[in-house]
Amino acid sequence: MAEEQVLQTATEYGDENIIHLDDMEHIRRRPGMYIGKLGDGTHSDDGIYVLIKESIDNSIDEYRMGEGKVIEVTVADGRVRVRDYGRGIPLGKLVEVVSVLNTGGKYDSKAFKKSVGLNGVGTKAVNALSSYFSVESFREGKTRKAEFSEGKLTSDTGILDYSGNEKRGTIIEFVPDNSKGLFENYQFRDDYIEELLRNYAYLNTGLTLVYNGKKFISRNGLLDLLTENMTVNPLYPIIHIVGEDIEIALTHTDQNGDEYFSFVNGQHTIQGGTHQAAYKEAIGRTIKEFFNKNQELADIRNGVVGAIAINVEEPVFESQTKVKLGSKDMSPTGGVSVNKFVNDFVKQQLDNYLHRNPQTVEIMLQKIQDSEKERKAIAGVTKAARERAKKNLLNNPKLRDCQVHFNDPKPVRSAKNADDDLRQETCIFITEGLSASGSITKSRDVRTQAVFSLRGKPLNCYGLTKQVVYENEEFNCLQSALNIEDGLDELRYNKVIIATDADVDGMHIRLLMLTFFLQFFPDLVKKGHVYILQTPLFRVKNKQEIRYCYSEDERLKALAEVKNPEITRFKGLGEISPEEFKGFIGGEIRLDQVSLRKEDAVKELLAYYMGKNTTERQQFIIDNLVIEEDRVEE
Repeated sequence: MAEEQVLQTATEYGDENIIHLDDMEHIRRRPGMYIGKLGDGTHSDDGIYVLIKESIDNSIDEYRMGEGKVIEVTVADGRVRVRDYGRGIPLGKLVEVVSVLNTGGKYDSKAFKKSVGLNGVGTKAVNALSSYFSVESFREGKTRKAEFSEGKLTSDTGILDYSGNEKRGTIIEFVPDNSKGLFENYQFRDDYIEELLRNYAYLNTGLTLVYNGKKFISRNGLLDLLTENMTVNPLYPIIHIVGEDIEIALTHTDQNGDEYFSFVNGQHTIQGGTHQAAYKEAIGRTIKEFFNKNQELADIRNGVVGAIAINVEEPVFESQTKVKLGSKDMSPTGGVSVNKFVNDFVKQQLDNYLHRNPQTVEIMLQKIQDSEKERKAIAGVTKAARERAKKNLLNNPKLRDCQVHFNDPKPVRSAKNADDDLRQETCIFITEGLSASGSITKSRDVRTQAVFSLRGKPLNCYGLTKQVVYENEEFNCLQSALNIEDGLDELRYNKVIIATDADVDGMHIRLLMLTFFLQFFPDLVKKGHVYILQTPLFRVKNKQEIRYCYSEDERLKALAEVKNPEITRFKGLGEISPEEFKGFIGGEIRLDQVSLRKEDAVKELLAYYMGKNTTERQQFIIDNLVIEEDRVEE
């Protein structure tokens, strides 16, 4: 009988089970394949910003072909408008260009060379994932406008003559779809959009981008980028060299480790790739050969802040979101390799620069010697600490590891959604005490969530040398768990989440951990890997419902809406049961990303908050002290 049921079930797989999805429906069902992730706008890599980027990329490509010097971006009430003054989309193919995959003008390298968007996907994804989308083109005295909803055409003017004052070019407008399963309750953040436009400006000198009336323009490319983004002062004037299809900038600073910004065809490759790895290697080897001394590459690169931008024909990225370059060749015909191209340029041009600038050479050599001296001073400690950390990593009582890691060599797909790469979801919670880590450990997703337990308050490492990272067992184990001793290339978790109580002690531990990262691994913060976990302060419930409140405003709202409530105030993570914690670190997790801007001078910040108790800080605490009494609700 059982065998008959199996056979019967098997025969149910027939022609009627084979379905075909049109292009727009496929995008809507599998958005991860096209924009990486969804999100509500809380984080800079959320999908709504990818939609803006994809809309702008075509305008950027026009400018790079010498057409249109201004791009206007307007965002208001959740609606986005992108206007360029390029050649305008050819009118006869206007609808197909924004609604049929693998349709575009960039497959023919005569029309677009070294473009960002070569796969014919960008605006189609924007169209499919928007509740409203329109495209309007003006060229050669004629115009055409088409409107869509969820990727389906709703109106088309056809090709019309126009005699108005509208200049040639293209206008794209869209409203991201906020329906369930897409961009629910989304909100755009100005700072994320402005950062996107600044990067476009750096990579396209002379282009003016206007965002809600605010202009972004760069005259000096990557020189401006480093000047405006470094949070520590350069030790010598920034070296800036521009060549055909390549531009580089670099300097040394007093910060620990090295830091890089990299771009391909104007695309910010946040996770680096073949070009960034080649640049990092070329800097070290070129400087070593110039000084002709037996210097360690790590000493040479320590403190380097650099940027590189290259142009590649038909670049191959590791994902649709184009954050990491996978190309090994500069062109699809198997021409010069990316590694050789970058290395040859850096070797020749940087060496020439150093020969012409003896003052820079003198400062650079002193910095390298200082790094070497510090490394040798702690060499014995470092070796012992590495061996200890290696043993601990295999059997580390502080670490409850996960199965998938950010530095896994290949994508790890989710069983529920084959579009998801679980490497992007990997995180490590840094908790205080065993009770808090116990709750998180029991409720975590073992595939992607690791837990690291602190023993009380960590050491205040402000003003200390990197020797403390190796001498302090807790710091050494954490450095080893994250795998960041030699930089972020092999970082094991995409998100490093500080999870502490929302009381005075918890806030102090947050500051101590942030001091550790900013002092020794600032790039971890700058690249957006560090977060603060939000946990609820109150639970308001009755027999019908439970609400968790993360702020006083949320508590008051819940009290007004929940009848006969019982109120619990959480004073520590250890008071939250593992069952409740599942919701707080699952799909509804609330995270505050720690960001660092140019105006956040790291040394001054750390000196003020973590240095010896200054009179200014004492007065600040007194002026801002709030004494809160526990309220007893009737």
